[in-house]
Amino acid sequence: MDNLALLKRGVVDIIDEKTLQERLALTRPLRVKLGVDPTSSDLHLGHTVVLKKLKQFQDLGHTIIFIIGDFTARIGDPSGRDETRPMISESIITTNAQTYQDQVFRILDKSKTTVVYNSSWFKKIGIEGLLHLSRMCTVAQMLHRADFKDRYTHGHDITILEFLYPLLQGYDSVEVQADVELGGT
Repeated sequence: MDNLALLKRGVVDIIDEKTLQERLALTRPLRVKLGVDPTSSDLHLGHTVVLKKLKQFQDLGHTIIFIIGDFTARIGDPSGRDETRPMISESIITTNAQTYQDQVFRILDKSKTTVVYNSSWFKKIGIEGLLHLSRMCTVAQMLHRADFKDRYTHGHDITILEFLYPLLQGYDSVEVQADVELGGT
C-alpha cells in the first residue's frame, strides 16, 4: 500500500488530495501540524482518531508539530456552538495543557514531536499584526461558515473574538510553516 492510500484510510475528507499527493512525493519530510486548545481537563475520544493519523505521518518519517492552543483557548472554538464560550483562566489552561501533553505522548513519540504554544507568537503580534491579519478575511466570508451562518440567522450573538478565532487558528499553520494540517470533524 502506498503512503497516500495508507494516510487516506479512516479519513472523512482531504481538502486538496492532489496537493497532498504532490507533497508526499517530495524528498523531504513534511511538516504535519495538529493544534488542540486545552479547554478541557482531558483530551476526548475523538482526539485519539486524529492522533493516530498523526502517528502514521510520524512513522513515515514526517516532522510532527503539536500546537497547544493556549492563546486561542482563551477565546474558545466557536464551531458548533450556539453561544459564546466563557473565557478560561490561564492557570486552568496551563494545567490542561500539561495533561494533554501527558496523554498525547501515549500515542506519539515524544522525541520526534515538536510541541509549541501558540501564545509564543500571538503575544508578540501586537495590535498592528492583528489589524494586518484581520484584513485577510471579510465578515461575509466568515458568515459563510455554517456555524456562524446558523447563529446569525437565528439571532444569536457572535463576538468579534469568535470571528477572530478561525483567523488565529489559520495563522498557527503559517507560523509553523505546516505542509499538512490535521483536524477533526
